[in-house]
Amino acid sequence: MEKPRIMFVDDDQEILAAYARAFRKTYDVEVAAGPQVGLDMLAAGLDVAVVVSDLRMPGMDGVEFLGRVRELRPDAVRIILTGFADIAVAMAAVNKSKVFSFLTKPCPEEDLAEALLAGLRQYQLQAAEKELLRGTVRGTIKLLTNLLEMVSPEAFGKSSRVKRLTMELGAYLGVEDAWRLELAAMLSQIGCAGLPADILRKAYRGEPLPGDKAYQFAMHPKVAADLVANIPRLREVAEIIAYQEKRYDGGGLPPDGVKGERIPLGARILKVALDFDTLEALYRHKLQSDNAVTTSLERMYAREGWYDPEVLGALESLATMPDGYAPRLVPGEGLAAGMLLDQDVADLKGELVFGRGLELNTLSIRRLLDLGAVSGKKARWRVLVPPAEKLAFAKILDG
Repeated sequence: MEKPRIMFVDDDQEILAAYARAFRKTYDVEVAAGPQVGLDMLAAGLDVAVVVSDLRMPGMDGVEFLGRVRELRPDAVRIILTGFADIAVAMAAVNKSKVFSFLTKPCPEEDLAEALLAGLRQYQLQAAEKELLRGTVRGTIKLLTNLLEMVSPEAFGKSSRVKRLTMELGAYLGVEDAWRLELAAMLSQIGCAGLPADILRKAYRGEPLPGDKAYQFAMHPKVAADLVANIPRLREVAEIIAYQEKRYDGGGLPPDGVKGERIPLGARILKVALDFDTLEALYRHKLQSDNAVTTSLERMYAREGWYDPEVLGALESLATMPDGYAPRLVPGEGLAAGMLLDQDVADLKGELVFGRGLELNTLSIRRLLDLGAVSGKKARWRVLVPPAEKLAFAKILDG
């Protein structure tokens, strides 16, 4: 079993050697001869559960050092050692650097051992709480998307198409924390769950809506953002969703004067992806255009001030770049997670079940197989098959 890793920091080499001798049987002990050495070790990638630092050290005191440790390793538990005369300073460190505890020098070995054990338990508790929170967030998101898929196939199909394009744009632009962007795209249409299917079909194809229906549709980003904001750790995701219809020049919703770089980058990307999907559907379905992609891009460039120029340029690059997907007509048993549905799918009543562009997963494949069985004939489905590595990755994600 791997030993927990702890770090001792002191400018006295003899003290460090004594710490290593005392605790190396129980812990994986790292020592740093001074605060800067310790920071360099952490910056180089060293991961530790507990950091124990002396207070009085040349060049940088323990309070400042542990404050820097907090920035580099926020999960590491921090303990400070001090003389009796420094107790007031150490107490301040508890507040300033969020130090877990402090010990007075000279510190008996059994007292230090007890403090290390308490610090390790705190570290493990924090890790368990974070994992529980991550599991809760994942479960909540899965529930919301599954509900959207059942309640509103139109909205779910839109979010599926937009998620794929949004992630491609994010990767092209080198967006950090891409998971926030992915979640924002996945949940961007959750506010449409209660809207009638005919209204969504018109809206998603760029067709005009009557006044009251236009207002209902325009409010869906706020409805979704308010819902997502209540999920732990997703406040930034909620902000992206709230600004998904915000124009780069400050027009659109919400009407709060925010514009340009002040709009969250994720929202600027999502706006481009949403509008491109709508225009492409308009030109392909309603106007039967053979150049829907090119025409959509031309229309977007004509909307002066609507989009972040860098994001729109990224879209143009991606839209004209072969992505390696291959069209196929496959039977039900040939469907696999990661394939993209290349047709609209309706039930026997003519109601839309899945929209074109849906990325298939286990749940949607099972539904397609059921629809094929009900039809009473050998069903074959038009899909786009991604490159082998993408297909393998999608299979892993689908679990």
